[in-house]
Parts: sequence; structure tokens; C-alpha cells
Amino acid sequence: MIRISNLLAIAPLILSAVVLADPVKIIYDTDMGNDVDDALALAMLHSLQNRGESELLAITATKDHDEVAPYLDAINTFYGRGTIPIGVTDSDVTPERSRFTGVTLERDDDEYLYPHDLNIGEPVPSAVHLLREILAGQPDNSVVIVQVGFSTNLAELLQTDQDNYSSLSGLELVAQKVKHISIMAGSFAPIGDQVHLEYNVVQDIPSAQYLAENWPTPVYWSGFEVGLAIRYPAISIENDFNYLDRHPIPESYQAYIPTPHERPTWDLTSVLLAVREERNYFGISESGTVTVLEDGETIFEADPGGNHFYLNISDSDIRLVQELMAALVSEPPND
Repeated sequence: MIRISNLLAIAPLILSAVVLADPVKIIYDTDMGNDVDDALALAMLHSLQNRGESELLAITATKDHDEVAPYLDAINTFYGRGTIPIGVTDSDVTPERSRFTGVTLERDDDEYLYPHDLNIGEPVPSAVHLLREILAGQPDNSVVIVQVGFSTNLAELLQTDQDNYSSLSGLELVAQKVKHISIMAGSFAPIGDQVHLEYNVVQDIPSAQYLAENWPTPVYWSGFEVGLAIRYPAISIENDFNYLDRHPIPESYQAYIPTPHERPTWDLTSVLLAVREERNYFGISESGTVTVLEDGETIFEADPGGNHFYLNISDSDIRLVQELMAALVSEPPND
């Protein structure tokens, strides 16, 4: 576990470390629009790709609203990656309009302030079909899926049959192509005196149960308590993006809940674990099995043969991870 004696001295070294490993191949499965931490996490993924640490293969959405895909396309385009494929769900899970996805629909002289090619009402691929297509084209045991929304898409993926992309079933395709999944879901420590029923699980309990029972590769759960302990700094939102007159990430944040509110970094923790697993920013439990109860409570039972793990973070490491996240999220896009 990393310990910090001089944060200002250590953080630049971490950020400038030479990348020797191959980029981590990432599929980002998100309920973008429900909470702004999804947008912060996407910005972090783009910064990590700028550094050669990861490659964002596709983004799939579990929030069912027609502004989500154009928003994702606008953010990708802002970071110079407007060709990243996007898939959506028709599950009718959280169909309400977002507080912040509208920021990328603003126009200036009939042109989008944040350009994008994918417009409201245009056809968008099915998330599950896109998942099968992307996985089928990747080397075995090479893809890390970051799930920071509901389990809707991944549970449905497991239940698919062979198709034009692969002769394998969904379960077989996942077992062959996916290294592990990094999930922001569940809760594995009490919040005060209460058991916390975590949002991403509660919104689609049957899918969360199916994934927990059937996913064939390792699953790393970042519970509610981890991101809650690491707040995104308001001063970063207010100051760190001023290299541009307009920037969609701080604008999204302020549209969701304005500063001085400091949002928990729930989804960012799963991205950081997925791409920088070797850095030991988080503690990881012994192996075991997570069970999702009928009310959405998540129960972890230790089991040497289990393929589930949950994250934790020590009090002494919170400040380091907080500053690291802020530096990555606010890093300028490539020219």
C-alpha cells in the first residue's frame, strides 16, 4: 500500500511515470447522465489513453435517454476520439432527463459549441450487439470492462447466443476475451449504523444478481464506501480547467451540483483500478463471492475458489488518490 510523506513531491512522479506495459483495452459501460462522476471518469479514461496507458474500445450506456449518446459522442470528440463506437439500451431503466447532458447541445451560430456527429433521434447500435462485436475482435483475455452503471447490459450479454460476430455464446465469449471487470456497485462496509443499498445495484436488481452469479472472470467491486471517502476537489473544478474558455467537464459538474459541493469519486475508483491495477492505490480483499439479495444488499463471503474481490482504501492514501484523480481528470486534451 502506498504511503505519503510528501504529496507534492510524489504526485508528479506518479503522473510522469514511463509506461512500459501495453495499453489496457477498456470497454466503458456507464449510466452516463444520472451522476456527474461518470463524466469525470470518462475524462480520466481519455487522459490515461493520452498517456498510452489504456485504449478505449467502446462505450455502452445503461441509462435509457436520447441525450446520452450525443453527450458521449461530444465528450469523445472534445478529446479527439469522436470515432469511438457507442451503444445504447432500450431497457427503460432511469429514462429521466439528465441535469447535465444538455450542456453539449448548446449551439453558437447553428453549430454545436461542443461538436459531435451523433444527434438526438439518429440510430445508435444496441449496447449488447456492440459488446459482442468488440469482444469478438479482441485477443483472448485482453479486455477489461469498467461497469459504472447498472448490470443491465452485461447480464444481457451473458445470455446471448451465437451471431454474425462470434459462434460463441455470451458466457463463452466473455470467458474467452475478458480479463476481468471493474465494477462500481454494492456496499461492503456500513455507512454509519446502516446497511447501504447502493444505487447501481438497486436500479436493476435482477441483472445485478445474474451478473454476480454467472460472470466467469474475476470481478473487482468498488463499493459505495470507497468513492464516498474520496471527494473530487471543488477547487479543481473551479481552477484546473481554465486552459480553455469553455470545457464540458466542469460545465457538466456545475450543472449537476455546483461547487463548493465536492462529489464522491465512485466511478473514478473503478477506472483507476482497471487501468493502474499494479499501482496498489487500493487495498483488495481476499477472494470470495458476492451475493445480491432481493432488496439489493450485497453480501461478500470469503472463498479461496471465488472470483470476486472488493476494494478498500486506507485513510492515509485518500489524499494521494484524490489529487491524482484531479490531475488526470483536468489534464488538457491532446492538440
